[in-house]
Amino acid sequence: MPRAGLSTTDVVRAGAELADDVGYGNLTMGLLAERLGVRTPSLYKHVANLADLQRGIAVLAMTELDREIRDAMHGLSGADALSAFARAFRVYVVAHPGRYSATIGAEFTGPDDPLLEPSARLSDSMTAVLRGYHVPEDELDHALRSLRSTFHGFASLQASNGFQWTGDPDVSFNWMIDFVDRGLRAARPVTD
Repeated sequence: MPRAGLSTTDVVRAGAELADDVGYGNLTMGLLAERLGVRTPSLYKHVANLADLQRGIAVLAMTELDREIRDAMHGLSGADALSAFARAFRVYVVAHPGRYSATIGAEFTGPDDPLLEPSARLSDSMTAVLRGYHVPEDELDHALRSLRSTFHGFASLQASNGFQWTGDPDVSFNWMIDFVDRGLRAARPVTD
């Protein structure tokens, strides 16, 4: 019988917090059991295995990230929406590097996959930013991948202490947003 008061949600949330603390690659069922004050076999009453725990963390992270970004972008368009998206994304990844790592490469298992809905909403938020720049439909996939790569790269490098040289990363981040904004504005199709 599961420990009184311990639920699957509790186990996944504790796993996410542990991943943030020790790194996603260092997450183990044994470490999680220790953190929760239970024996490792007790965890298997809540999650099937480490892969199931990791999947739950990915769903949690994508749901949180989607919510943070949608809240930040609410009512904004153009450069303001781009900036809000980028900033919310960066804040989340830097604050939660372990759980964010769980989302990288997580594949959908089917139409009922709980990861699908928040992932689609996050993609819709990025698409809304790009539509504000009138990115043509046939270029949206390329633009989405470019935005994700840009913001993912910066936030992931910062989260892993990748900016050790002089200069303020905030200044660089603002410069990057302006750079992306200028590029998207310059790429707007010419209309008659």
